[in-house]
Formats: sequence, structure tokens, C-alpha cells
Amino acid sequence: MAASKKKWGKLAKLSLVMLMAGTVVLSGCSSKSGGSTDTSGGSSGSNDGKQVTLKVEIFDRGNTPEPYTITDSYLTRYIQDNFGTPNNIKMEFVPVPRSEEIKKLNVLMASGGDVPDIVFTYDTPTFNRYAEQGGLTELTDLINEHGPNLKAFLDEDAMSYGQYMGKQFAVPGKRAFLGKYSSFIRTDWLDKLGMDVPQTTEELYEVLKAFKEKDPGETGGKVIPFGMTIEPAQYDPLIWSFIQPTTEEQKYTLIQKLGANDYPTLLPGFKDALQFMNKLYNEGLISRDFSLDEDKKQLTQDVTNGLVGFLTEDYPNLYYADGTYDTLLKNQPDAKLEPVDPFTNSEGKHAKPEYAPNGMYIMIPKTSKHAVEAIKYLNWMADPENLLALQNGVEGENYEMVDGIPVIKPDAPQDVIDRLYNSGDIAIIANGNFVGDDAQNREKLTTNFPERFQDLHRKAVEIAATDTFKPINFDRPIESEAKYGTNLQAKYEEMIVKTAMAKPEDFEKTFETTMKDYMVSGGQAILDERTKVYQEMQSK
Repeated sequence: MAASKKKWGKLAKLSLVMLMAGTVVLSGCSSKSGGSTDTSGGSSGSNDGKQVTLKVEIFDRGNTPEPYTITDSYLTRYIQDNFGTPNNIKMEFVPVPRSEEIKKLNVLMASGGDVPDIVFTYDTPTFNRYAEQGGLTELTDLINEHGPNLKAFLDEDAMSYGQYMGKQFAVPGKRAFLGKYSSFIRTDWLDKLGMDVPQTTEELYEVLKAFKEKDPGETGGKVIPFGMTIEPAQYDPLIWSFIQPTTEEQKYTLIQKLGANDYPTLLPGFKDALQFMNKLYNEGLISRDFSLDEDKKQLTQDVTNGLVGFLTEDYPNLYYADGTYDTLLKNQPDAKLEPVDPFTNSEGKHAKPEYAPNGMYIMIPKTSKHAVEAIKYLNWMADPENLLALQNGVEGENYEMVDGIPVIKPDAPQDVIDRLYNSGDIAIIANGNFVGDDAQNREKLTTNFPERFQDLHRKAVEIAATDTFKPINFDRPIESEAKYGTNLQAKYEEMIVKTAMAKPEDFEKTFETTMKDYMVSGGQAILDERTKVYQEMQSK
């Protein structure tokens, strides 16, 4: 994201007035279900007997069903009835178009006194910029005094992602599940060939060769043993499996963070991974035109047409209703595309990255006069009973409890379903559905998928959580990553493509040339800055 302008003038203020004109104030609305009103310090009659207004940002995605509005819905009424009214607080929701999130948030933050008391963003550079410029309230004491539920809900690891230079400037929205990737293979092809599911990278290579040579899918020579694109989900698991054991210092200094992803560009083993991809490409084992498939459309078409034997992907993507696997089965009813975890590193582990534990950054602007009420609101939301209601609705109407898991009622009428149309944007402290421990949260993920695919999805979830490692988290932003990241992402992809497509005898020269180009285009600057910041962190 580009940095916002520092000076906003009259036009920004006019834009804010126009934006705020559509805001609807909520109070005194009814709700069918109750919930805990304990805010750990807040109660009816607090605020010295005076009602205060708490303004909270809300994403407007343009999908609000009738008869609701974005600021007047089942969930906003629930919040007013169960948190606002008992605590003498009037809730006011300030809509921000999701598609213009950063632009509108910058306008709000520049407005001073008119900014909401709670704002949020998914964008790390935006959070860092606000913290660096002194625009945010420091939250440590407020959370310690008014946020016991928040502290219980957010562990220290998650909380660290809301820190800037060691100080707490945001409440992270916590991810319910951190897994990213699974691999998938046509087990019906394996059955035809009499081969076992591959358990190692070498076994996978032998399977891919057999798919190519024997064409068990009877594609007429169109077989694609390993479906590939230039998206990280397709190449990340392969590349990370070649990375050698590394020290903490190597991880902090040699990894290059481009956008939201950590890349092992300078770690030992990266070159070996690219050489393996070169081998696969030159033997015709991966998609020939993978460098052109930037949106996965060609890969999806190839999978659904029964041409692909193996691929890696974001763990849930294949098993949605009317999705990739559904379409494959319509074309080939006997097909079996099942989760597998074959890539192994030198330690025999199925190493793969996981997401950072935070989703969005929830912030209280420095100008807010209601920071206490804001933390009390987030603390109320973190109560398990309240979070359950905000994410799942009413038991018996929206869901039934099955072994401690709230399972959506498939026969719920549309007006009941519509209650929760934007629950993810309301329950901002949670990214994903929290229903209990990790095992229960994972099972909840699975219940959201068609029953016929749930066993497959459950296995994909397990693989996505196996042998994972966390992203590297500095105590401050790496400025060079923001400066060069977009260009270097293109350079990184260019390195993958050119080294993969090079003739085997030209691999060394191609790797050296593309790596040199990458480093002079900003890679060296990132390496130098990460090394410097790591050393400063160690000296504290």
C-alpha cells in the first residue's frame, strides 16, 4: 500500500462530513437472545451517570440484506442491547467501504476529533505508520485494567503482533487456525498404477514420472503430473521443503518478507529447490505455461478436466460446494483427489509456513476520549458466550450444538441466515470461528463444508497444521521491505520462472544472473536492514 499524505486540508474534512452523513445511531433496539453483560468494571450507571457514545468502524461490503442497513442490523442491535445499554453507552457504527478501506481510514484518522473510537485495518504498513506518527493510544495499562477477557483470549504471541517498538498500539484480531497449505493427489491414478501414496519428496518424484509415462487418467497425452502456477500456494511447500536447518539469526536476517509472505530467498537450500523445479520442468512434470497462470484459472480448469495428478493449494480451496472437486466429480465421477503431505526436508519433516496469529489490527486513535469504553467493548466481545452469539447466532435457530461444536442448521430460513451476514466484520477480535480449543476450532472449520467432503477437508486441515513454522516478527517495520517489496515480488517470481525453464546446463548461470538482479533491486537493502535491526534487538 502506498503511504498516505501527511496533510489533508479542507477536501479531507469535507469527505469526512460526507462519509459521516450516512451514519445511523443505534439505541434501544430489541434482541431475541441474551448474553453476558459483564465488562469487568463497566456497568449500568458507570461513566459518572452520563451516557457516552462509542463510535466503531464497520466494513461496508455492499451486501447488506433487507430489511437491514449496515449500521442497523441484527448484530448491531444485539451489541446495543447486551453491551451498550447495560453500560450506559450508545453504540454508533461508522461505515467504511471495504474496497476503499485504507483511503477512507486515512481520511478518518486525519479528521482528529471526528475519528471513531475503534478503527482497524488488515494492512501492516498502515498500522506501523499510525503508530510511528503518534496517532494511536498505547493500550498496555488499559488492557491490564479493563481487558481480562482479552488477555485470556489473546496469548502473548498474538499480542506481540499489535506492538510497535515494544509498545502495545493495537489489539490483534486473532486467527482461529494458522495452517496454510496442503497437497492433493489423484489416488485413483495411484490405484491404477498399483502405487502407494508418496510419503517423501523422492517418492513423489517417482509418482510424477509414472503419471507422465503411463497416463493413468487416459488424457491422451495431456497429462500434467504436477499442476503449477506462479502463485505462492503452488510453489511455497516445495521450496520450503529444501531449506536446510537454520539458526535464529539466519531466519531473521536471510528471509525476505515481500507483502504478507516470508520467502527463503537467501537461506541455505533455496538454490536446491529451484534446481529441483528445473528438473521437474525439463522432464515435463509440471505445467508448461505455469508462468502465465497468475490467477489459477488455467490450473483450476486443468484439475476439473481431470488432467492434473498432483498439486499444492491453500488447504480448503478444493472442497467448497460447487468448487474444484465438485466440478471434477461431475466430469469424472470416479475421480479421487485426496490430501497428502509428501514434501520432506533433510530432517524428515513436512516443513511449511503458517499464518501469523493476527488478522486485523484493532486500534484506538490517540484523539479518542473513550478509550476505556473501547477496551471494555472488546473485552465484552472476548467473553466466550458473547463471541459465540456474534459468530453463530441463536441456538436452535441458526445452529445446533453437536459435541460442543455449533453446527449451522441447513434448513434455517433465509431471514435467520441473514442475521449473520457480516458476523466476521462485527466480531473483529476473531479471524475465524472460535468455539473452544484448537481441535474444536478445526472441527468447526470442517462443519462449514459439504458433508460429503468433510473427511477430506478434515485431513487437509491436519496436514496444513503439520510441521509448520511461524513467520518472523520484528519489533518495528523493515522500511526497505515496504519500499522494494512490490518490485522484488516480481523479481522473485521471475527468478522462479527463469530458473525453472532454463536448460539444465544453463541453470547455474540463470540462477546467478537472476539472484544478482534481485539483490541490486532491493534485496541487499532488505538484508542490510534486517541484519541491523536484529542486532539492535539482541543488544537490548
